[in-house]
Amino acid sequence: MSEELMPEEVRNLIVRHIDSVAQLEALLFFHARSSEQWDVATVAKRLYAPFSDMAAALAGLTDDGFLVRDGEVYHYARRRDRDAAVEALAEAYAHYLIPITNLIHSKPRNIRAFSDAFKFRKD
Repeated sequence: MSEELMPEEVRNLIVRHIDSVAQLEALLFFHARSSEQWDVATVAKRLYAPFSDMAAALAGLTDDGFLVRDGEVYHYARRRDRDAAVEALAEAYAHYLIPITNLIHSKPRNIRAFSDAFKFRKD
């Protein structure tokens, strides 16, 4: 499957919200375990990712509304408008790992950081 054959909803989800393979795998991990809560260290260990990468991945997923943070633990935030796209992403990733990872790695790295500078936060 090339990028051109990738379902549009999958491509849009990756382009808009996924900045790393660690973030993608974290999203799919939480989606598959939507009734469970996990801390950063445990998810990092389960996904064989550095703690700092996983902390950044979970923070990004939380900012984008895919996860909810409650103290030190996170859980998946079910949303009807996005669950089908996340399910399609899980299906596509299971079969087309390389085109999806290539799409993630081809994204410009600094665009997200630049756009995040203009977000209003409740810090």
